[in-house]
Amino acid sequence: MSDPIRPHGPKIIAVANQKGGVGKTTTTINLGAALAEAGQRVMIVDLDPQGNASTGLGIEPDEREFTTYELLLEDIDLSDVIRPTQDDNLMIIPATVDLSSADIELIANEKRSFLLHDALRQHAMDGYGFDYILIDCPPSLNLLTVNAMVASHSVLVPLQSEFFALEGLSQLMLTIREVRQSANPGLRIEGVVLTMYDARNNLSSQVEQDARDNLGDLVFQTRIPRNVRVSEAPSYSVSVLDYDTGSKGAQAYRDLAQELMKNQTRAAA
Repeated sequence: MSDPIRPHGPKIIAVANQKGGVGKTTTTINLGAALAEAGQRVMIVDLDPQGNASTGLGIEPDEREFTTYELLLEDIDLSDVIRPTQDDNLMIIPATVDLSSADIELIANEKRSFLLHDALRQHAMDGYGFDYILIDCPPSLNLLTVNAMVASHSVLVPLQSEFFALEGLSQLMLTIREVRQSANPGLRIEGVVLTMYDARNNLSSQVEQDARDNLGDLVFQTRIPRNVRVSEAPSYSVSVLDYDTGSKGAQAYRDLAQELMKNQTRAAA
């Protein structure tokens, strides 16, 4: 879906789940890398004060002079905050723990829910030619996550293939509905992607069946396997596609990228 203000602007996707440990940052990094490998120009916005997406793409804490905190709360040039990664088509706006205080500072701002929306729609953004912007949201439904949803065209939800996985989704869906009604009528659910999937485990199959029974076509066909290479890659500050390009994890994220792009083509038709 194009932006009515910038019809040829990038597709902006919030990667969100208020539950921690579901593979949200891992999915953001590796989906971004897979889209970049497929020839798309991609930017990741690290909106998590933990800054794991930044670390996972090789941006060391002492190199993060300007971050998403400045992007939201200060008048800063995009060229100062957008950083390259080792993948030519992949860039990132990093985050630091400073972002943890942004929630409090945003409350006093009357445009508090639209700051990221406006920052990502500056005309200076056109010069970068991004096809996709992926926002790595914090593991909570706070004002930062609301900013991401207001700024985005859709929400991608990583869902861990474990017991109680579906229980937290109802609150997330409610938040999406509230944002749609109040600030972003065009917001839709891009899809739910099953992460840490173990085909040998009956529980993973049961979670998948429950998800497909409840959510139908919203669940991506691609499943991200529980794969040691995916777990190891962040400690080397690279995506799994760069760490072990032939691994099952790398191939799964390539498949997810292809499925996402096909869905975009279908939605635009």
